[in-house]
Amino acid sequence: MRSSDIRNHLSRFRVGIAGAGGLGSNCAAALARSGVGTLVICDYDVIEPANLSRQYYFTNQVGTLKTIALKENIARINPDIIVLAYTEKLTRTNIPKIYSGCDIIVEAFDRDDMKEMIIETVQSEMPGVPLIVGSGVAGWGNTDSIRCRKIDDTLYVCGDESTEVSEEHPLMAPRVGIAANMQADTVVELLMKKSSDYFRL
Repeated sequence: MRSSDIRNHLSRFRVGIAGAGGLGSNCAAALARSGVGTLVICDYDVIEPANLSRQYYFTNQVGTLKTIALKENIARINPDIIVLAYTEKLTRTNIPKIYSGCDIIVEAFDRDDMKEMIIETVQSEMPGVPLIVGSGVAGWGNTDSIRCRKIDDTLYVCGDESTEVSEEHPLMAPRVGIAANMQADTVVELLMKKSSDYFRL
């Protein structure tokens, strides 16, 4: 199958990304390079110098809202990608509104309570929409432990599912990047299977 056929297929879809930090920003960049047509990104944080060690931002963007900076960066990768950027805190109430029409949602939060909240919200309020979460990406080495596991028909988890962030195991670019790209790869895999047109290309 030709790359142009794959990109044409992926351009028809809309993918939501909840959080624009290490996982979210790198996953968004990978999806933009793959040709996913529309990205819906929500985050309310601004870029800090410490973020540059693992997030898809640059020194001149420090102090900028992450959603605005990421939209700019994606436009430099592929100006044909539509980016819908929301700068607000995600809640059980606004998640179904912000990600309405998304074919898949990627979870990219730091906090466990936020992860639990979006899983419960998507599964109860947006039945049938696949959700790809990240869990266990801190530290370095042992990359063979990072995997994507299917939990049920619509829930997938990428990471080692055990390594928590600590002073001894900080978040670092290599493992965060591996998990983020694994999330993006899972999105692409699911979207390529979404239509029977894929098998006729």
